Amino acid sequence: MTLDIKKEFEEIRKMYSEQAQQKSFNALVYGDFGTGKTQLAITCRLPVHIDSFDPGGVKTVRDEIKAGKVLADVRFEVEDPMKPTAFRLWDNEYARRKRDGYFAQVGTYIIDSATTWASAAMNVILQKANRLGGPPFQNDYLPAMSMIENAIKDITTLPCDVILTAHLDVDKDEATGRMFVGPLFVGKLKQRIPLLFDELYCTQTKNTAAGIVYSLLTRSDGIFKARTRLGKGGLFEANEVPNIKALLKKAGYPTEDKPY
Repeated sequence: MTLDIKKEFEEIRKMYSEQAQQKSFNALVYGDFGTGKTQLAITCRLPVHIDSFDPGGVKTVRDEIKAGKVLADVRFEVEDPMKPTAFRLWDNEYARRKRDGYFAQVGTYIIDSATTWASAAMNVILQKANRLGGPPFQNDYLPAMSMIENAIKDITTLPCDVILTAHLDVDKDEATGRMFVGPLFVGKLKQRIPLLFDELYCTQTKNTAAGIVYSLLTRSDGIFKARTRLGKGGLFEANEVPNIKALLKKAGYPTEDKPY
């Protein structure tokens, strides 16, 4: 059978254009406390759904929650290390919402933050090992990392924009002595998790005469790790105003909110 090259090309182009992931945005956003990670939610495509694992973390967007622009599920903020429930509850709710088509109606889905989310996942592993309340053993990290990595692989296929926030971590290159700053993850997840996202941004602040200026680092500066695929070829400045819709507009991506 002779291959119809033109038809094959057209089918591949059609598959690409119809794939929801090519029209959506996903980012891993990390930064220090108070640099505007959660506040970034109000600049995203609406409605924004936040699954919050950080106690009190969504208080900075309480006005948007009251206005109905942001939906915050805060049940995962409460975690008793001796009776862990947060990760399993989140896993069940996420699966139910995905099955029911909920995320097709959401503009942006946010997990805030990866640090406490991963801690809740580790509690599940410790519970299975009957070692609740104690420190993790070396062999606990692999199953916990697998749970997190598999969950992120699934989340980044959702038919909406996706953001995962994380706290920052400082690493030292033993060969050169240089310091690097990136998202806080355990073990090899430091390298593997960022690869699962199109964008890696770092929220930063700077004290000026006019007050505190917030910015979003989109390209590595030699110390802080950052990367952009949407802003390829210098489309994005190295330091951008922390506004997701503005970045989407620059990249030629949809910025329209969904009905809510």
